[in-house]
Amino acid sequence: MSHASRPLFGPEHQSFRDQVRRFCEREIAPHHADWEAAHGVPRELWRRAGELGLLCAWLPEADGGPGADLLYDLIVCEELGRIGATGPGFPLHSVIVAPYIAHHGTPALKARLLPGMASGERVGAIAMTEPGTGSDLARIRTRAERDGDHWVIHGQKTFITNGHHADVVVVACKTEPERGARGVSLFVVTADTPGFSRGRKLHKIGQHAQDTAELFFDGVRVPADHLLGEANQGFRYLMQELAQERLLVSVQCQARAEAAFEGTVRYTQQRQAFGQRVADFQNTRFQLAGLWAELQAGRAYCDQLIARHLDGGLDAVDASAGKLWHSELLGRVTDTCLQLHGGYGYMAEYPIARAYVDARIERIYAGTSEIMKEVIARAVCDQPAP
Repeated sequence: MSHASRPLFGPEHQSFRDQVRRFCEREIAPHHADWEAAHGVPRELWRRAGELGLLCAWLPEADGGPGADLLYDLIVCEELGRIGATGPGFPLHSVIVAPYIAHHGTPALKARLLPGMASGERVGAIAMTEPGTGSDLARIRTRAERDGDHWVIHGQKTFITNGHHADVVVVACKTEPERGARGVSLFVVTADTPGFSRGRKLHKIGQHAQDTAELFFDGVRVPADHLLGEANQGFRYLMQELAQERLLVSVQCQARAEAAFEGTVRYTQQRQAFGQRVADFQNTRFQLAGLWAELQAGRAYCDQLIARHLDGGLDAVDASAGKLWHSELLGRVTDTCLQLHGGYGYMAEYPIARAYVDARIERIYAGTSEIMKEVIARAVCDQPAP
């Protein structure tokens, strides 16, 4: 499915896409199976990506970044999706973690951390989820208490992407527990801080090359300027950044769905059954035609969401609707495509099998489909009728 007709992207974006595609095909695709077995990618990959400007492309030069725009980071996300690469957590690092520091960190904190995040010397993670809390941030128990010129953090986080490699972690903590969500603050913890430790790499049903870990904070002392923004404003900051996070999910789901579709078209054109190509059966043709139409709609919707975000107009409801639609689309596409592969679709060495299990998490992280529906329902059902 060609990207040539997408007006959002100019010639300079296409040149960058070509560069990213070569990097993915040369540096990632041949090694991804090994990284799946290891449940993580090598640190050197981050540094090579940083050298090519593939990390934090939107970050201004004054903060140590390439000084490009967000579209460059979304291109990286799309090209990772095109080859089915789940291991390198570049998009989360660049599009989700770095903005919290850039938007809410002190000048000194930004100067210490952001150049290394752009170069790949520092890997970023965000730690919100805890055992037993899921999407309900009001119930988190990790706490931070003020002690002179420092804050002291105690608690545990789980399901943290990039957690095993992370050098810089944005941590959601309770600073006034009695206030629920209104008592949440965000802090930056660096991995060399005493009291910070990592648990085991978590073994998931899919996305095996993605580095996912438990994190522990046992009396971690961080300087006062490691508080992002103001105390007790963390939930507001999280809500402000969630639109971009959910847009990122839409982007990667659309790219992965297109890749699964294209691979299935090739497979059905090559596979023979009952004396003809699988692609020649009417059921196959109609299934693929239906998916193609859905993917065209998905691409138009995704690019509309991107354009709205670049103009500053993507709100929580629109972003939630996009995340809901594209994550569900990916599930439908991978399921149908696996079926068209027959028994081979159930074999782990086939890309469609991995795409199928990798897709399942998209309806869960960054807010479950049920949470997305609740956000949308509040706007649809709880407002006066027009």
